[in-house]
Amino acid sequence: MRVLVTGASGYVGQAVVRALAAAGHQPIGLVHRVASSDLGGITWRRGDVLDVPSLRAAVDGVDAVVHLVALANVRESFEHPTRYYRVNVGGTTNVLDALADQVGPARLVLASTASVYGSPARQPITEDTLPDPNNPYAASKLAAEQAVAWQTRAGRLGAVTLRLFNVAGAVGEQGDQDDTRVITRACAVASGRVAGLDIYGDGSAVRDFVHVADVARAFVLALDTCRWGDYRVFNVGATPATVNEIVAVTESVARRPVPVTRHPAHPGEVREMRAATERIRRELG
Repeated sequence: MRVLVTGASGYVGQAVVRALAAAGHQPIGLVHRVASSDLGGITWRRGDVLDVPSLRAAVDGVDAVVHLVALANVRESFEHPTRYYRVNVGGTTNVLDALADQVGPARLVLASTASVYGSPARQPITEDTLPDPNNPYAASKLAAEQAVAWQTRAGRLGAVTLRLFNVAGAVGEQGDQDDTRVITRACAVASGRVAGLDIYGDGSAVRDFVHVADVARAFVLALDTCRWGDYRVFNVGATPATVNEIVAVTESVARRPVPVTRHPAHPGEVREMRAATERIRRELG
């Protein structure tokens, strides 16, 4: 398939493009500007999900879209909620409208987030858990999911939403560059690039982590199983771990200390977020 990937030059996007090409698809990257890249076999198209004419031109002739573009900083979303809705919801509806103008069946795989669940008491979290977003970022992603679901039920496409937990790791030496995320930060501290790691609370809060290569594979499998008029949601998680465990393993692997500064826990911090992954293993293999 000819697959348009929004956000193809990003951390997850580059891994998805590689996985699509390896599976025999023809990835087309939607980017603001075409930069030099070692990603072979990809066609680059300039555009923006908020620029409707450029988006319609980019979608022309494709069989499917993997929609990765989103604003994703929780704290920033409290300061600029309308901006998050404009990009995360408006950008998604623009993609849906562009696909609706295509001739023939279309497929869409949407990247969403485990944040839509809020802080459920029951763990691990299944896809049947009632969403309860507690920040503008998560709320905007849930609204984007709903737009995709309604468009699918209207008979306009086949779609899958992947609710990603915490993505980590590297593919082709392309790793996560966001030092606000705990694994990336711990590695940066161990390498000496960053002075120290701040831990809020006692470090026992549990989060679920998944390698970016597995995330990319999930997008390929989801794309292959999209069916006209069918909409499905899958968790993409793998390994629960505490912050304390991440620090200990980083020190063990790097054979260097990771200096830590401890602070009081943030009010309302979610103590545990574990992914139930039985559905994606059963239905996508």
